[in-house]
Amino acid sequence: MIYFDNSATTKVSAEVLESYTKVSEQIWGNPSSLHQLGEVASKLLFQARQQIAELFGVLPGEIIFTSGGSEGDNWVIKGTALAKRELGRHIITSSVEHAAVRNAMHQLEDLGYEVTYLPVDKQGRVNPADLKAAIRPDTILVSIMAVNNEIGTVQPIQEIGEILQDYPKIHFMVDAVQAIAKGMDDQWFSDRVDFVVFSGHKYHAPRGTGFVYAKAGRQIAPLINGGGQEQNLRSGTENTPGDVAMSRAIRLAKEREDDTVKREREIKQAIIDHVSQFEHVQVFSGNDAGFAPHILCFAIVGVRGETVVHAFEEHDIYISTTSACSSKKTETSTLSAMGVDPHAAESAVRVSLGDQNTLADAEEFNRVFDELYAGFAKIIN
Repeated sequence: MIYFDNSATTKVSAEVLESYTKVSEQIWGNPSSLHQLGEVASKLLFQARQQIAELFGVLPGEIIFTSGGSEGDNWVIKGTALAKRELGRHIITSSVEHAAVRNAMHQLEDLGYEVTYLPVDKQGRVNPADLKAAIRPDTILVSIMAVNNEIGTVQPIQEIGEILQDYPKIHFMVDAVQAIAKGMDDQWFSDRVDFVVFSGHKYHAPRGTGFVYAKAGRQIAPLINGGGQEQNLRSGTENTPGDVAMSRAIRLAKEREDDTVKREREIKQAIIDHVSQFEHVQVFSGNDAGFAPHILCFAIVGVRGETVVHAFEEHDIYISTTSACSSKKTETSTLSAMGVDPHAAESAVRVSLGDQNTLADAEEFNRVFDELYAGFAKIIN
């Protein structure tokens, strides 16, 4: 089997699963309990938080554990809206955000907030000048993703941060779910980024884990009220085994980062070089510094994306149509925003790589591609 759908989810690694199982079996106390079992769990949870903070050069108190990317996105967006509603009701985001951001924005619009959706260029990238022009006195939040989940575009977070230096009261949130340990983390943990959202299952941690970097001193309201866990920002009994396992997954990902990024770039280039030779193929992702190393989006124009996905599946190769969160709804939000012809957008598929993939996987993918393309060409021509 060749698994090329790592942006949808990753397999929990053996080392991470070992941590999860060990903590589940041996340290099951509630971290909020006063007895010894609770104290042991609380200390372990703090160690996990501290390890993540040290990896990114932030404070342990700035790491807030969540259930994943969707919760993190919703919390920062709606929590900011609640906390700063008396200061303004205008938010800026891009037209290519993940559904968790996009639909949270739509809900706020229903509640009377105004959202500006920035356009993108032919590579799916926002123009910082457009963002600066969109800022108003009542702007309370800017939310721009780090790496696009459909085609892998890296957004100009540093440039946007420089603009926002002149607007210190505006929260700046980055959805970095697709970006961790891809050679770019220093861009998200900068002086002007206030909130960064991560999801554990994108880097071999269990599903249902994640965290938000929330800069100390920034005003934000909780969405989940209860017992006051996570500094009263995210109540609910902590997922101790999940969070411990996630911290180990991040550490392992960071240790392997340089080798992983180099290999993913090579695999991605090998596939781009091969498929771009064919007449009916359109490649949407680049492989320079403006694109993440692990995401490749292309189309065999004239063949629906789901048809291509299932054809590869018959050869035990697993890819997807654009975002897994929208693939069953035939949404092509990023490509549409880029101005891609709808006919081509409907043909788009996504190959997303992980640290387990090899150049041999690319060779087999290209071999199968040749076979499938020969059959599709009869339909297209």
